[in-house]
Amino acid sequence: MTQKHFYLDYAATTPLDPAVLEKMLPYFSEQFGNPSSVHSWGQQAENALETARETVASCLSAEASEIVFTSCGTESDNLALRGVARAQRSLHGKHHILTTPVEHHAVSHTAFDLAKVEGFEVELLPVDSTGMVDPDEVARRIRKDTAIVSVIYANNEIGTINPIAEIGKICREKGVPFHTDAVQAAAHLRMDVQRDFVDLLSIGAHKFYGPKGVGALYIRKGIPIQAVQTGGKQENYLRAGTHNVPYIVGLAEALKIAQTEPEKRAQHFQSMRDSLIHEVLSRIPGSQLTGHPSRRLPNHASFVFDGVDGNALLMMLDVQGFACSSGSACKTGSPQPSEVLLVLGIPAKLALSSLRVTLGRDTTSEALSLFVEALERCVAQQRK
Repeated sequence: MTQKHFYLDYAATTPLDPAVLEKMLPYFSEQFGNPSSVHSWGQQAENALETARETVASCLSAEASEIVFTSCGTESDNLALRGVARAQRSLHGKHHILTTPVEHHAVSHTAFDLAKVEGFEVELLPVDSTGMVDPDEVARRIRKDTAIVSVIYANNEIGTINPIAEIGKICREKGVPFHTDAVQAAAHLRMDVQRDFVDLLSIGAHKFYGPKGVGALYIRKGIPIQAVQTGGKQENYLRAGTHNVPYIVGLAEALKIAQTEPEKRAQHFQSMRDSLIHEVLSRIPGSQLTGHPSRRLPNHASFVFDGVDGNALLMMLDVQGFACSSGSACKTGSPQPSEVLLVLGIPAKLALSSLRVTLGRDTTSEALSLFVEALERCVAQQRK
């Protein structure tokens, strides 16, 4: 009998929605023109590009002119931090970057590279034991020379959702550009840059059932920003290079679907997530939830386990037919504990036992029941 396999790693990536693929297909073949060309083929492609831009803008409560298409969420984060920090220093002499110790590496590594190579000063905001930022700390630590504040919307490792609107309002009142990495959040939460007082927001399509290799950055009109990639004049001179029209069309369609009644889907996920968390914590001794118990992504559950090696656990679960993820660097040959978990105060040895389980459209309650049984077996086997 063939063993069933269950994918529970939707925070890593999602499958392409068939409806999204259908929208993309014409732009690989019959409508293949370059949007920068003036002939009819180019005009067709340009129309598709600008329609996609309007769709993305509508989903974010933004204007079409405020959307820049990129290759992924990582590039969006890079453009936001590098572009704004450099512009702020050039225009106003500002060199202070305020961010958090629980950012995705696309933000944290970019910030520290700006410090190392270009002399910017990076300050890390404190977070509580759930990985959440206190808006009052943002207000206290913003300085006259703060070039940009960057706070992750929802954490990829532990699922915690930050009070983005409160932080954004503080930054707006103090006149400091505010960026948020919403790569995980856009798949499940209602995005509204006006409501949240956001100046820059990053997304990546493959987190919400779109294609890999395309993202977008919202940049509020009037925010000074410099290009980090030179060449042609595409994307208002901010992102040179021929547009990937089919992927951009796919991103727009996927985001439109994700932002249609996200609250209804969130309730469905949250019910299964809460049941999963309850079962794991009640059935497996020495298990601990990481991240906020309730203010977290609706599809996200993350744990650490006493006396367990996270990498070995992942492999054991994979053999049992379950694809999950860990916070440790499991493919480097020298696993290190997650920086995020260490910041939460979790001991290094315990942090190496981390497990992330993220649900998707195809996840069923039956699959999660089988998963908990498998997890219980695998943990017990390791502890022996």
